Amino acid sequence: MNIRDYVTYLFPRTLQFRAARTGLLKPGNPLTLTYSVTAACQSKCKTCNIGLQYQAHPERKEADLRLDEIEKIFKSLEHIYFFNISGGEPFLRKDLPDIIDLACKYLRPGIIHIPTNAIASRAIRDLTVQCLEVMRRHDPKLPLTVKPSIDGIGRMHDEIRGVKGNFAQLEKTIAYLKEVEATYFNFHLELGTVVSRFNMGRLSEIEDYVHSLGVQSYRNEIAEQRAEFFNLQDPITPDAETYARLIHGFKKKILSGISKKRELTQVTEAFRLAYYDLAVRILGEGRQVIPCYGGISNVHINFDGEVWPCCVLGYSRPLGFLRESDYDFQQVWQSDRARSVRKYIKDRNCACPLANQAYSNILCSPLYLFKTFINFVKITIRS
Repeated sequence: MNIRDYVTYLFPRTLQFRAARTGLLKPGNPLTLTYSVTAACQSKCKTCNIGLQYQAHPERKEADLRLDEIEKIFKSLEHIYFFNISGGEPFLRKDLPDIIDLACKYLRPGIIHIPTNAIASRAIRDLTVQCLEVMRRHDPKLPLTVKPSIDGIGRMHDEIRGVKGNFAQLEKTIAYLKEVEATYFNFHLELGTVVSRFNMGRLSEIEDYVHSLGVQSYRNEIAEQRAEFFNLQDPITPDAETYARLIHGFKKKILSGISKKRELTQVTEAFRLAYYDLAVRILGEGRQVIPCYGGISNVHINFDGEVWPCCVLGYSRPLGFLRESDYDFQQVWQSDRARSVRKYIKDRNCACPLANQAYSNILCSPLYLFKTFINFVKITIRS
């Protein structure tokens, strides 16, 4: 995100989102689209049961949206800014570059982001390069970030992710993607950790390892119980007091090394610092600290065409089904069911620190946007 984009596009959209939340306007197109391109996943994570569900239910293997279906959906959706590709494991779809091509043609995103479990190292490298070549034909400056997960060092990572040898593959993936980053100026490698009860005492160790590799962008998100992950009964989330202590130390380390990072990374970190403060408060207070714009600023399309306001509510409160609406996103987006779900969220019946949604909520919050600005000033002074 740059200043021009914020002033000319994002800021006016946040005003529209706030008006839509109060009922003064109908929701326009969302700012962020997360699309789970497949239910397939090789991982058997302690914090997520998507991989186990995929193996246990053969019917999920035939449920992914086809390219012709995706084209109809994207054509009806039109322009969004943040395009997050999710899964399952996104790089298991060999037609991922074709999906990117359709996104560039119809959605015209400002940023594309793809997480990965980093298991299929060569396929991840090759598909990333193919995606970048597709993007180059549409917009050579369009940024792509790929985020391999790192939940521990060595054996700990393998145990949490449920795949022997995953850490070795992660190291190969990082090395491959660093080569890609050296070739494509619009490609950015970052790493991410899910902070859970299984690794909460090792966060500092993981961060030190990441930076020893020369990877500048590193973030963490708290492990959550989500319908999307089929883990609602799993006690994976650190308690609020422990998480607050961990984040305090994590923020100090971010600021201590911020002067060595690129300007783009410094801007991103200012935003993330505001998010970490917000996440601590939400977890501690158990409420929407600032208004949530789920189902207004953000939308999630599941692998089978089910539309969600977010991945936390997921299967429990869908907005509709694209395969039942002739792939017309706007028909689902403006439906009575969608209005009912938005009212549920507006009435503060839910509260979570979901990072993807929280970033949009911060953009719509004058207070937390100001905190982001103050963070950036502090970072600039340190630099």
